[in-house]
Amino acid sequence: MTIRERTEQWEREFLSEFATRSSESRGRLRPEDPDPIRTVFQRDRDRVLHSKAFRRLKHKTQVFLDPEEDHYRTRLTHTLEVAQISRTVARALRLNEDLAEAIALAHDLGHPPFGHEGEQALDEVVREYAPEMHFRHYEQSLRVVDVLEKNGQGLNLTHEVRMGIVKHSKGRADLFDNTAPEPPGEDDPPLEAMCVRICDRVAYINADIDDAFRAGVLRPQDLPSEVYEVLGRTHGERITTMVQNVVECSLDKPYVTMGEPFLSVTNRLKDFMFSNVYVHKNAAKAELSKGTALLKQLFRLYMEFPEQMPENRANNSMDASTRALIVMDYIAGMTDRYAGEQFIKHFFPRDWRRE
Repeated sequence: MTIRERTEQWEREFLSEFATRSSESRGRLRPEDPDPIRTVFQRDRDRVLHSKAFRRLKHKTQVFLDPEEDHYRTRLTHTLEVAQISRTVARALRLNEDLAEAIALAHDLGHPPFGHEGEQALDEVVREYAPEMHFRHYEQSLRVVDVLEKNGQGLNLTHEVRMGIVKHSKGRADLFDNTAPEPPGEDDPPLEAMCVRICDRVAYINADIDDAFRAGVLRPQDLPSEVYEVLGRTHGERITTMVQNVVECSLDKPYVTMGEPFLSVTNRLKDFMFSNVYVHKNAAKAELSKGTALLKQLFRLYMEFPEQMPENRANNSMDASTRALIVMDYIAGMTDRYAGEQFIKHFFPRDWRRE
C-alpha cells in the first residue's frame, strides 16, 4: 500500500460522511497517473503554491495601496489568511483540509492589480471593444489554472478545486438569507468550497477593519456597537467568535453555515464596510483610482498597438474579442508595480534633454 493509499484509507475511515474524499474525486480535465505519496487534492495545493500567479499575489493590492507601508495586507497575505481559517474550520468539521486549502490558495489567482477597483476598471474597458465580454476575478482565476499557467498548459486541477474557485465569490451579497441551507446537489460545489466561501468573508472583513484603522479611514468608535457586543472588541476575538459559530452550526451537517445573531451582525458589518471603506471616497481610494485609470490606458494602448505586448501575444489581424481576451489576460496578470512600470514606459515622456 502506498502512502497516498494509506491517506485515502484514513479519509474513508475518519472524515465526516459529508466530506469530499480524495479517492472519490471526479477527476481532472486531462487524466493523470496517481502520485505514490500525495492525494489528488494535495497535488492541486502544491501546484497552486508553486505557480507564478501565486507568487505575483505578493505585489497586488488587497484594499489599501501604500508601497511604503509594510503592514497592509496584500492579495497574498489575504490568501494565506483565508487558507489558515479554512483549514481550521475544515479540520473541526472533519472535512477534507487539503481540498479546502487548495481552493483557498487558488481563489484569487485571477485578481488584477489595484484590488476591486482594478477589477471594475477591466470590466468597464473591455466592454469598449467587446460589449459581450466582462471581467470577473473568479472566472479569471479559473482561466489562470485551466489555461494560462505553465505557458498555456494550465495546472490541470481536479473538478472539485476548479468548482470551488469559480463559486467562492459573493460580491456584496449576504452570506445567507434567513432560510435553512439546503444540502449541496450533484452540481453544487463541495462543502469544502462552502467552507472557503465563508472563511473568505471572515478573513477579509476583519483584516480590512484592521487596515482601515491603520490607514486612518476608520476609528474604533466608528464600528456599529453590535459588532463589539456580539462579535468581540479585537481582531482576534471577532475571528474566533465567527469561526466557533460556524463550527457549532455546521458540525455533522450536510452544509456549512453561520447562526444568529452572528450571521446578521456579520452581514451588517459587511454592509458597513462597503459603505464606509470599499466604495466610500477617501484618500486611499483616491490613490487606487489613479491605478484604475492607468489600467484602462494600458488596455487601450495594447488594443491599438498589440505589438507592444511581449512574446507576440496578439496582432491587429485578430478580431476585437480575441484581442481583448489576450489583453485582458496580460493586464490581469500584472502586479501593481509592473503595471506602473509599463505605464511609465509607454506614457511618461523620456528625458529629451539628453543628447
